[in-house]
Amino acid sequence: MLDVTDLHTSYGAVKALRGFTVKVAEGAIVALIGANGAGKSTLINSVAGVVKPAIGRVLFDGEDVTGLPSFAVARRGLIQVPEGRRVLGPLSVLENLELGRQALGRRGGSPSDLDDVFDLFPRLKERIGQAAGSLSGGEQQMLAIGRALMGRPKLLMLDEPSLGLAPVVVSLVFDALRQLNRAGLAMLLVEQNASRALDLASYAYVIERGVELRQGHAAALATDPAIKASYLGLRHEPAD
Repeated sequence: MLDVTDLHTSYGAVKALRGFTVKVAEGAIVALIGANGAGKSTLINSVAGVVKPAIGRVLFDGEDVTGLPSFAVARRGLIQVPEGRRVLGPLSVLENLELGRQALGRRGGSPSDLDDVFDLFPRLKERIGQAAGSLSGGEQQMLAIGRALMGRPKLLMLDEPSLGLAPVVVSLVFDALRQLNRAGLAMLLVEQNASRALDLASYAYVIERGVELRQGHAAALATDPAIKASYLGLRHEPAD
């Protein structure tokens, strides 16, 4: 479904990605974990068309979308939930959600799309007329995901969905992502909370300084002593 090959992206003289490759199969959740500044967000932004890679190729559903503007990428069904939510604060919850339909282009939507979002996040329906800027951080994250879903994504790219949220809200958000995946939605998940990411994903890549450090099945990486020590906050104790 998504095939990113040898991607290089720079910000001036700073090389944020140096030949990174990642694949996401249809219906899969693939996680990208790493420390702050490792290049995780740059990868998603490069795929989404927010920044243009210098070298490499992004194929989505067999089509080369490398370097296309973000609206053109979104209209093909490759939709990003950005870091920091970026909801439009003065607009209502409903208005923010309706803006998400712009990603549909000619693909067309359905009146039931809004109901589907409210079924997933009932709290948004309770606050349908409320200004988005007055919502809590967790509610804004639900709104950002809901807005992306209004564009009927084929693949959803999420950039740090747990950032700044209380643990109970993180659980609600990740439960919703799991529910969406069970319905067949593929995801590329960038997440500093490696434990949550590896629990949700089927496959994962570890990125460090813009290059791949490791890749493998998420369950295997979650039990790897080096990964546990470096990214899960757990130290490996040798056996007696």
